[in-house]
Amino acid sequence: MSTPLPELPIRRLTTDDLIACADLSEDRGWPREEHKWGLLLAAGRGYGIDDPAGKGLVTACVLTSYGDGLTAIGMVLVAEQYSRQGIGRRLMTHVLAEAGDTPVTLHATPYGQPLYEQLGFVNVGRAEMVRGHFQAEDHAPEATVTTRPATADDLAAILRLDTEVFGLDRTHMITRLPAFADQLRVAEEDGVLTGYAAAWPNMETHVVGPLIARDSETAKALITSLAAGTDRPFRTDIDVRHEELIAWLKDRGLETVAFNAVMTYGIPDLPGDWTRRFAPLTVAAG
Repeated sequence: MSTPLPELPIRRLTTDDLIACADLSEDRGWPREEHKWGLLLAAGRGYGIDDPAGKGLVTACVLTSYGDGLTAIGMVLVAEQYSRQGIGRRLMTHVLAEAGDTPVTLHATPYGQPLYEQLGFVNVGRAEMVRGHFQAEDHAPEATVTTRPATADDLAAILRLDTEVFGLDRTHMITRLPAFADQLRVAEEDGVLTGYAAAWPNMETHVVGPLIARDSETAKALITSLAAGTDRPFRTDIDVRHEELIAWLKDRGLETVAFNAVMTYGIPDLPGDWTRRFAPLTVAAG
């Protein structure tokens, strides 16, 4: 006799569950995103429920912790066969209990947002996902922002800048970028870092993120320099308050794919300086 759904145990996931997580993504019509799953399962804490029929996972999600200041929840998925049966709510209730008193954030699709609102999350912003082949300007003005590939010597300065802008220490994520990303570039002025950005492979695209920059011109210079190093389409999730950058990206050939709500639980807004935080590393981890 099979175990009733409400009684199936929730367990911790490990990197050994990567393929099962990718299969679950595919089951819901999402890209498999094995590269991203690998990062999240290594740097964060995955939770899931095994399918009683032995066919992978019923549900999964990942928590990425930034100390006592914030936990990000991402990749919340329920297998199509088990959807609309309360499994997603049960998993979210469990991981919120695991987070304890630590504030929580997530990016919600329109499909998932009603559940998160019922659980007590509040909407604090929006991110616009854009995608497409970046088209460089034919007669671009002379660059006023200097960018270059990051080196090992830049890591300490990148971490200082990231902590200042993000508002919390995410060393355990940023130090993985050199191996995770295909490109990692910095902007600097008079030897001082004014921004940095990565482009990492996700299926047939390169995702731009994190994107931290002093201003829009610095963000544009970083994206342009990353685009010069790939033939793949770009995808990125830009805070909608950065209207100038979004308009510029659309002029360069990218198009809106989706809007996601930025939500928090236990905190009225995200820490840090949004004016310099243009795009997350990934919407699943902030």
